[in-house]
Amino acid sequence: MLVIIPAWNEQDSVAATVAEVRRTTPDADLLVVDDGSSDRTASVAAAAGALVCRLPYNLGVGGAMRAGYRYAIRGDYDVAVQIDADGQHDPAYLPTLLAQLRVDGTGGADLVIGARFAGEGDPYKVSLLRRLAMKMLAGTLSRMARTRLTDVTSGFRVANRRAIGVFAAHYPAEYLGDTVESMVIAIRAGCTVTQAPVQMRVRQGGQASQTPFRAALYLSRAVVALALALVRRWPDVPTIPEERA
Repeated sequence: MLVIIPAWNEQDSVAATVAEVRRTTPDADLLVVDDGSSDRTASVAAAAGALVCRLPYNLGVGGAMRAGYRYAIRGDYDVAVQIDADGQHDPAYLPTLLAQLRVDGTGGADLVIGARFAGEGDPYKVSLLRRLAMKMLAGTLSRMARTRLTDVTSGFRVANRRAIGVFAAHYPAEYLGDTVESMVIAIRAGCTVTQAPVQMRVRQGGQASQTPFRAALYLSRAVVALALALVRRWPDVPTIPEERA
């Protein structure tokens, strides 16, 4: 299993995130993708014991995750996990997500999302407009996936070999593409998707990249992201075996 941590200017929280993943998942390999940070994110992550991939400039979460999935393909990993560097994702929930993942051709889904709005813990607070956007996105993608999804913008997720192969080739880099559009791509490629309830925490350090202005644009951008994902034509995705050769 490979845990991928995309990080942009997260020097204040990345070491604690790495340490927590190490405690909860000691057998997993850990890759921090430094997304063109201007601070000490890369050196702090390396000092904490993570393998670090340094991107020459900021690509966004989608670009960082595509690099991580390509590393997973080259390393022949069975499972890839995405955990944010800011400490909002609690790795203690990983066993819950992994329990619903299809591995070696048996079990559940190809992609499992850690869902904030599925009844676990205290309700996650978001603005009214953002909550409406999330419900609209969740409703549309639930119909596509033929299962109930409540949090399709969550970046806390686990993927098996089949989903890793899809994402390594076609993971989108646009805003919200790393969550919404990537799920559309996975579904269109034949991957099954489900969710598991998790409780998200507040940011453990640093400063959020989303400003109030960007939050105000969330609703319109969410609609555009979904529309593009639904109409965009993607090349055929090669079949990736779920079991090792």
